Amino acid sequence: MLDAVLIKECTDPSLKPAIVEQFVKAVGSDDPLAITVKSGGRLILIPKPKTPEEAIEIVRENIAGSIVRVGLTQIPAGIGIKDASELNLDLVDPCANLRMGTGMFAKILRIVAKWYGNPTSEEVFPQLFDDAVHAWRTGKFEGGGVFQAEDPGGAVVQRSEVTTENTGKGEDSLAKKPEDASIRIDLKRIENRMRP
Repeated sequence: MLDAVLIKECTDPSLKPAIVEQFVKAVGSDDPLAITVKSGGRLILIPKPKTPEEAIEIVRENIAGSIVRVGLTQIPAGIGIKDASELNLDLVDPCANLRMGTGMFAKILRIVAKWYGNPTSEEVFPQLFDDAVHAWRTGKFEGGGVFQAEDPGGAVVQRSEVTTENTGKGEDSLAKKPEDASIRIDLKRIENRMRP
C-alpha cells in the first residue's frame, strides 16, 4: 500500500487517491527499484538492483530492443528520449516515478474516456479504468499507441474507488449473477473474413 503522503505530494492531481492506489496495485510494484524487461514477448530475468544507480545501469543495458518497465508504476523507460544516456535516477525515485506514471495514466484514462464519448456517469468508470489499465500494459488502445499520443485534455468522472473485483473484468464485473451479464462478442475477425 502506498503511503498517503506520497500519494498527496507525488501523484497527478487529476486522479483521486483511491484510483492511484488501484492503478499501482493493478500494474505497479512495491519496490521503487523494480525493473521488468520483455523482449519478443518473453520476460527476461535480470539481477535485482541494490541501488538506484545500479537500476539505471540495468535499464540502459536493456533498453535497446526490449520493453523495460521501471519503478512503483512500472512506467515504460525510454519514452521520448533519443539516447539511453538521457535516462536518469527519476525513473527509480518513488516520488518522481509516481508523478510521471500517474500523469501518464491520467492521460491514458482521458484517451479512453474520449473514445467512450466522455461519459459523465460514475457507473461507467470501472470499464474505463479496466481499459486504461489494459492500454498501460500493452501500450495500445484501439490500435493506437498511448504513451506518445496527444493528451485530449478534459476531466474524467471517477468513482471514489474501483473495487478489485471490477478490475480486469470490464462491464460484466457489475453483474452479480451470470444471467445478468451482458453479451460481449468481438466481431472483428468475422468482419475481416467477409471482406472481398
